[in-house]
Amino acid sequence: MRTDRLTLRAFRPADLEPWAAMEADPEVRRYRGGNLRSRNEAWTAMEGILGQWALRGYGIFALQRHGDDRFVGFTGMLHPADWPEPELAYSLAPEAWGSGLAAEGARAALDWAFARHRFARLASFIIAGNARSVRVAEKLGAVQEGTVSLRGHEAACWVHRP
Repeated sequence: MRTDRLTLRAFRPADLEPWAAMEADPEVRRYRGGNLRSRNEAWTAMEGILGQWALRGYGIFALQRHGDDRFVGFTGMLHPADWPEPELAYSLAPEAWGSGLAAEGARAALDWAFARHRFARLASFIIAGNARSVRVAEKLGAVQEGTVSLRGHEAACWVHRP
């Protein structure tokens, strides 16, 4: 899938190094559970992302800028077994922060999910203090509806509707 500036695609082995760098970055991980991941843990997480496609028929897309094969982040539907509902998730590598790429990629993933899977809603679970993520949710037209507890973290539930 393509947007004006991005290609949304499956993760591939070449994404491991930039993905592992993101997963080991304290600023990136701050609002995604907080625990830094080793290179091996990043690989295992990438395997889980790919497995979700087989198990659910939807999942997370890797993001790359047009004209550059380098992974710059991810977006898509995240739905672990212990999540209350599918989540529209998104995260960028620090060098892409402030570029508008998170909202651009997430909009494409959201539109795809509503058209292909006919979701009545998708949530974005945002941990308190994550102002960047709130701005993306607002740009996408999401509305905050309560909170949820996910793996020991309280998060605001931002709801996206078709």
